[in-house]
Amino acid sequence: MTTDDAAPIRTLVVEDDFRVSGIHAAYVSRVAGFEVAGQAASVAAALAAVRELSPDLLLLDVYLPDGSGLDVLRRLTDEAGGGRPDAVMTTAARDVASVRSAMRLGAVGYLVKPFGSAALAERLGAYRDLRRRMDALEPGAEADQADVDALFSAARPAPLPAVPAKGHSAPTLALVRDAVRAARRDLSAAEVAEATGVSRATAQRYLSYLVREGLARLELRYGTTGRPEHRYRAGA
Repeated sequence: MTTDDAAPIRTLVVEDDFRVSGIHAAYVSRVAGFEVAGQAASVAAALAAVRELSPDLLLLDVYLPDGSGLDVLRRLTDEAGGGRPDAVMTTAARDVASVRSAMRLGAVGYLVKPFGSAALAERLGAYRDLRRRMDALEPGAEADQADVDALFSAARPAPLPAVPAKGHSAPTLALVRDAVRAARRDLSAAEVAEATGVSRATAQRYLSYLVREGLARLELRYGTTGRPEHRYRAGA
């Protein structure tokens, strides 16, 4: 995924509660670069949907009526010899065994319910960045340590400061950061303000803070007037 007109990341939502499934599907559909390929409510339905729809990513619950989402990963890995869709686990399971199993099976993320659209957008944005970095490497090229570090860090969204600077609200900071991460292009302060519902001045203040913390990058775009426009992207 290296350009803004790249094919969207097709996502299959696997969740036994149809109401929660609809909410998660709506969350996915609002993240730039993603589209919902379908929904499934059981292990059997998930396996059938993967075979029929060939999604790129699974949003996969652990607890399903006919087994476990971890069983879905095992079955798909066995069937495809490892060439299965990636998976972000979305579950109420907090036990260490489930987390370890998901890691061993190659899950690229683990979200504990309940979670909001911002938390999911953050994980999906990190996954999208990982795919872009992978696609940017030439086939057959050898990655150096910097490339490897960048690929592994791309799969994990950068944490916000534990305590924001005085005068900054943690929820607003997360809101602005998530808007920047979810975008597939650089944004102006006005565009961030529109996306988050805060004023332009507030968006500008929080964007400047994110730049200072290394969580966003400032890019200057020069027009015909000679005065550069400030644009913002998620930090590297």
